[in-house]
Amino acid sequence: MTSVSVTPSPTALGDVPYTLTRLGVIMSPEPGNALEVEGVLNPATAWDANGDLYLYPRLVSEGNVSRVGKARVIVEDGVPVGVERAGVVLEPDRGWEHGAQHGGVEDPRITWVPVLDAHIMTYVAYGPLGPRPALAVSKDGGETWDRLGPLLFGFDDELDTDLNLFPNKDVVYFPEIVPDPDGRPSFAVLHRPMWDFSFVRPGEPAPLPAGIIDDRASVWISYIDAEEVKKDISELTRLRGHRFLAGPEFPWEALKIGGGPAPLRVDEGWLLIHHGVTGEIVSGGFTPQQNVHYVAGVMLLDPSDPSKVLARGAQPVLEPATVEETQGTVSNVVFPTAIEQIEGTYYVFYGMADSKIGVARLDRV
Repeated sequence: MTSVSVTPSPTALGDVPYTLTRLGVIMSPEPGNALEVEGVLNPATAWDANGDLYLYPRLVSEGNVSRVGKARVIVEDGVPVGVERAGVVLEPDRGWEHGAQHGGVEDPRITWVPVLDAHIMTYVAYGPLGPRPALAVSKDGGETWDRLGPLLFGFDDELDTDLNLFPNKDVVYFPEIVPDPDGRPSFAVLHRPMWDFSFVRPGEPAPLPAGIIDDRASVWISYIDAEEVKKDISELTRLRGHRFLAGPEFPWEALKIGGGPAPLRVDEGWLLIHHGVTGEIVSGGFTPQQNVHYVAGVMLLDPSDPSKVLARGAQPVLEPATVEETQGTVSNVVFPTAIEQIEGTYYVFYGMADSKIGVARLDRV
C-alpha cells in the first residue's frame, strides 16, 4: 500500500520563471443561442487529425444547465483570435449528470496521451449529489467521446476515509507515464476533493482524512498502474495512492486552490498553472458566488516524483483586470483550464468571470 502524505513539500518561493500575458477575448456567448445564454467558459482544447485546434467550452443555458461544446480555433499570424462553433459533444443525458437545483456536464479538461493514442477528457458531472468527476475518451481526434463513467477512488485505510463520499473538481491527467512514489510506472491524476457536505447535509461538518487539519480545498494527486491501463483503458477511472500535493500558502489563495490545465513538461519539471481564491463563500459552495476573487498562479512539480512540489511562485501570474474578467456571472475570475502550443508559442485559455473565454501567452521570464 502506498503511504499517505499529508505534509506540504518544502518549496522555494518566487523561482518559477513563467508568467502569463493576456491577449484578449476569444469566445463570447452567441446572441440568440439558447445554449449559451448564461455564458461560455472554462474550455478544454484538443488538436484533430487535420491539424486544427478546437476549444471544448462549457456552454451554460438557462437554469444553469451545462453542456460541453466544440469550436474550431481561428489562428492569425500564429495567435488564436476567435472561434467557429461546431456543435455540442457532450450533453447531460445520463441520470447521474443532472440534479434538482441545476446540473450538467461542466468544466472539461482534455489531455492528449500519446502512449494511449487518445484524448482523455475529465469533466464535472453535476448530478443529484452535487459535483462528481467523470471521464470520457476520444480515439478520433475529439470528434466523438465515449464515457467511461465517474471516477472511483480506491479505499486507503491510512486516510481513514472514502474519497468517493466527497465532491471533487479540477481533475486533470498528466500527458505521460510518470513514477508513483514507489517508482512504479503510472498515470498520475490531479484532483481537488472538497470536505463539504453542504449539498446533502447542510450545516454538518465533513470528517477530514487522517492527518489533514486544514479543511480548505487543496490539490491532491492519485495514480493508476500504467500496465493495467494499457490492458483496459477503463482502468483510468480507478484511482489509488491518494496524496495531498499542495494547499493554500499565500494571501492570494487563502480560501482555496485548484489545478488548471494538464501539467506541462518544461526544463525545470512539470509546470502546473493553478487558481487561487480569496473572499467568502456564502449559501453553500455549490451556487454562483459574488464575494470571491480568482487569480492564476504557478508551481513546479518534481519530474522524478510529481507528488513533490519543487517551487511555487509567490505572486499571481494573472489577476482579474479587464471588464470581461471583473464583471460577469461570477465577477473577478480568471480560471485557466487549457494550454496549447501554436507555432512554437504556448497559449493558455481561461474562463473570464464565468461568462467568456480569454487567451493569454505563456512567457518565460
